[in-house]
Amino acid sequence: MSTKQVIVLRKDLNMRKGKMVAQGAHASCNVIIDMEHKIQLWDTHSKEEPYRKWKNEQFTKICVSVNSEQELLDLYNKAKDSGMLCSLIQDAGHTEFNGVPTYTSCAIGPDYSDVIDAITKHLPLL
Repeated sequence: MSTKQVIVLRKDLNMRKGKMVAQGAHASCNVIIDMEHKIQLWDTHSKEEPYRKWKNEQFTKICVSVNSEQELLDLYNKAKDSGMLCSLIQDAGHTEFNGVPTYTSCAIGPDYSDVIDAITKHLPLL
């Protein structure tokens, strides 16, 4: 069974390409760091099997987009409420967004592709 991580970025913010890449990387890395910490503390986690499969095999990441903060938050909350590994990123606003902290991206998974598709399949590729 295949695994993947989906990185969701807000298109409505019109971020520079470099900023968009950095925000997506923050979201992806944050899930990995969090999961590694959980494994060290508890030795096991319900999402450990698909996480290890993803990390040790293809490391697939898919980038998709949403058009609003609310759409990003709804998607993140749906993933979180479903027990999926996920991370929400709020940029501090120092280089863009006029100093206003702004939600920019989230990462969902890694998990089995069909589990993630139940939440993200409808989203357009970035």
